Amino acid sequence: MRRLAVMVLAGMLPGAAMAQEALIRLEAKRSPEAAAEAAAGWARRFDDVVTLPLPGGWTGIAIGPLERDAALERLSELKGQGLVPGDSFVSVPPAGTPLARLGAAPEPAADGDQAEPAADAAPADPVQSGTYLRLEAHEAEPEARAALERLRAEFPGAGLWQLPDGWFAVTLGPVEDAAARAWLPILTEAQQVPADTLIADSADLGRMVEEGEAPDLPAPGDTRPLPPLDEAQRALRWAGHYQGDIDGKDGPMTRAAIQAEIAGSRASTDPGTALQALIERREAWRAEIGLERLEDEATGLSLVAPMQALDFDRAERALSIYGPQDGSGAALILFSQPGGQQELLDLAGLVTALGWVPRPEREVRRGHVRLQGSNADHLGSAEGWVRDGRAEGYVLIWPASDAETRTRILAEISDSLSRHAPGRNEGRDEARPDSVLPAGDAAAMPETTEATAEAAP
Repeated sequence: MRRLAVMVLAGMLPGAAMAQEALIRLEAKRSPEAAAEAAAGWARRFDDVVTLPLPGGWTGIAIGPLERDAALERLSELKGQGLVPGDSFVSVPPAGTPLARLGAAPEPAADGDQAEPAADAAPADPVQSGTYLRLEAHEAEPEARAALERLRAEFPGAGLWQLPDGWFAVTLGPVEDAAARAWLPILTEAQQVPADTLIADSADLGRMVEEGEAPDLPAPGDTRPLPPLDEAQRALRWAGHYQGDIDGKDGPMTRAAIQAEIAGSRASTDPGTALQALIERREAWRAEIGLERLEDEATGLSLVAPMQALDFDRAERALSIYGPQDGSGAALILFSQPGGQQELLDLAGLVTALGWVPRPEREVRRGHVRLQGSNADHLGSAEGWVRDGRAEGYVLIWPASDAETRTRILAEISDSLSRHAPGRNEGRDEARPDSVLPAGDAAAMPETTEATAEAAP
């Protein structure tokens, strides 16, 4: 880091000699400390940075001295390259104005006396050298700090710098240059960083105000082949990125989900590597959560379910009900009965009326229905299909405080639900499903905190 030293360049020179020398004025600071810090930032970019006293106790920061014509020409070039503020200008300081040059050792003044270093001159703060992503810049520090807190929701390691022009920038880094160039378009496309984010070197950022942490953004490495797309789709649905059919086709929904996984996990910029890492995370989670194969005798349905959180309660005509185990707050209802689209919609209406899926959002198409809803206490989800002349599916109730686990379990249930045998109650109720559960039995269902009065479809 360069040290700030004072060298009287023109204080003892005749006024006529100084009259032909000019400065490119960059900015001005009120306090000596702020001026020293800003000047040190500029000195990392230019070799001939000086400071000078201004009226009212301000300190100017400039490039020079230069012949006036040379200063005008250089200023035009620097502005054209975007290297200096747009309001920079050329000025000729009054004769005898002392100039303090940055990075120069003390040299004799014009009368042969040795100039002493300024008492308040000190090395600038050390910085983390390297490449950074410059996320946002603000003129005022309070605005920049507000942006820093906002951006830390996505990147906890974001830092804050004061730029050479006095503005403040929120940054992410340092990162390897190759990693910065590979990740910037991915993070921008995912809208995780502002669209005008740019790559900057620490030498161009000025002074570090609040140190950040290097983000885990790996540089591009070896590539791996994509796993089978149906396997990838199941893993992507488990991660909450994919809501389409498991069809093994490379469609726009699948491609968008892959990009969302890359931007979200930041394991690798290579799709094959990122998807393989996702599949491995899913397998580790399945082992940790204790998923088990459930073969329900009442409905004849088979599925993978979190049985550590569930206890069988009872079978009720076309329903099989599992309540919470050890206060887990979870419940699972399986349903299956003869019928088609109308019976499926009737079952969906019953689920809504009983409050299992509060204020649901519906996705309905031929042979399939999906409901999602929530209240302050629980998340309700239901999915049903028309398969082989039967309307069948499930309802999952899960604590509102654990939405991520709910999303993952839904993917596991949806992927695995199938029929292993005829239901134990097969043939007992061939009537329409509005008789599946008599109104008087509603109070016996898994307790909910907010039932809806919405009518069945």
